[in-house]
Amino acid sequence: MDIVYIRDLEINTIIGIYDWERQVRQTVSLDIEMASDIRRAAETDDIEYALNYKAVSKRIIAYVEARDALLVESLAEEIAALVRDEFNVPWLRLRLSKPGALRGARDVGLIIERGDKPV
Repeated sequence: MDIVYIRDLEINTIIGIYDWERQVRQTVSLDIEMASDIRRAAETDDIEYALNYKAVSKRIIAYVEARDALLVESLAEEIAALVRDEFNVPWLRLRLSKPGALRGARDVGLIIERGDKPV
């Protein structure tokens, strides 16, 4: 199995359950690892056969910027479903965090894995 990844993608969005969080955009940060067989792309040197991480990144950014989520759990599930469905990704691991959300901690968040991990 090959993995295409994006690390520390920062996006500003409305997220949170408190009234003040509904009024300001906050930064969320994500890492995503996506299963992808890269052999054909490597053999042909053709982006058509690659999992285009720029396209994935742009789609996630557009979705998250427009989304008005209460919980990181909801947002993480939605991002995972979007990437799996729209980019034909059989398995992914997603870390989604809210930097600075908890006093004394650099960030808080969660890690999810969805799909069947290829061997």
